[in-house]
Amino acid sequence: MTSSDPAAAPSVPKGPGRFEFIALLAAMFATIAFSVDAMLPALPQIGEELTPDDLNRAQLVVTSFVFGMGIGTLFTGPLSDTFGRKPVILGGIAVYIVAALLAAGEDTLELVLAARMLQGLGAAGPRVVALAIVRDVYAGRGMAQIMSFVMMVFTLFPAVAPSIGTLIIAVAGWRGVFLAFVVFASIIALWMSVRLPETLPRERRRPFRAGTLWSAIRELMAHPVVQVSIGVQALVAACMFSMISSVQQIYDISYGQGAYFPLWFGGAAVLSASASFINAKLVGRLGMRRIVTAVLLMQIILSAVATLIFASGLTGPLGFAVFLVWQVSVFFMMGMTMGNVNAIAMEPVGHIAGIASSLLGALSTVVAVGLAVPVGLMFDGTPLPLACGVFVEVSLAFLLMLRLKRLEARADR
Repeated sequence: MTSSDPAAAPSVPKGPGRFEFIALLAAMFATIAFSVDAMLPALPQIGEELTPDDLNRAQLVVTSFVFGMGIGTLFTGPLSDTFGRKPVILGGIAVYIVAALLAAGEDTLELVLAARMLQGLGAAGPRVVALAIVRDVYAGRGMAQIMSFVMMVFTLFPAVAPSIGTLIIAVAGWRGVFLAFVVFASIIALWMSVRLPETLPRERRRPFRAGTLWSAIRELMAHPVVQVSIGVQALVAACMFSMISSVQQIYDISYGQGAYFPLWFGGAAVLSASASFINAKLVGRLGMRRIVTAVLLMQIILSAVATLIFASGLTGPLGFAVFLVWQVSVFFMMGMTMGNVNAIAMEPVGHIAGIASSLLGALSTVVAVGLAVPVGLMFDGTPLPLACGVFVEVSLAFLLMLRLKRLEARADR
């Protein structure tokens, strides 16, 4: 498995061809979407069985997983630089599988949430280290092409994950979804063990030093551009997590569309998948900051309009149509902003790119979950609390982008 790109990284022992390599990495990334989106149809059953007095708490099954993944992101990158890519991924998958089995057998919501957090911690291995594997094997345009194909699969997987979850629940109940996670992760572990060689030779590994990690954290947090970028990332991600936490209840309780939730959600995901391609076409001409600022401003307007409409009490097919369009716009905003904001944050810290990438992902994810949980728990049978929450989150992100513009202007003087 070597790259034809002249700028590629040193070759590694023979492994899967290009197509199989992309498929394997896409499966690793799909683990995240599967773990989150396949659980959404299960939330009503989980709520009725484990927390009947407060059905909103079932949403925490989603955010607890993301929280654990955010914490794991902080360590998995540096650990893979020390012990190699395969051991960290396989170790993460092992933790993921054990946690899924624990969650499937628990009888209280608190224990399920603890298992889900542990499951997210394990999922951070495939999520982060898969990117490092691409960097090991490809470089330059070759790397960009591989990641484009991988992300194409990743963005489309949420379109089918809720339908898969619904089928599993119909056959085996909500606990069956956790068993499906075990099967899916086991297939990936076996596939990688047999077909993918270690991509980081021993001579290129670096010892893990807590001091290096702490020094990188201090450097990141001391840079104003990085500070602002982390804030924007966290707020935009909070919009997405807020939406995902409440969306199943809104479809079911607010609009009576629970039976068709997988289809509507899948359609919204497919429509939103075009955002990354549109961004790729525009970013070279308009620049990252300008695109992010414009998209956030547009979302402020859309969320304000949605808030007013939901506050008016509009229901029925027209109210549902408004929510569906607004939901697509929130997903679309995510695709148009997150990659750009991450690139803005990485520009000043390229000399510590590996650790910086892990730190940025960890910090923004953990903060985003902290912001999204209260919004989800405020669900009152209508989409109004969600619309208000997203409006506040995106407005704060827009104000931070204006601050970023002032920081850049000051640096140019």
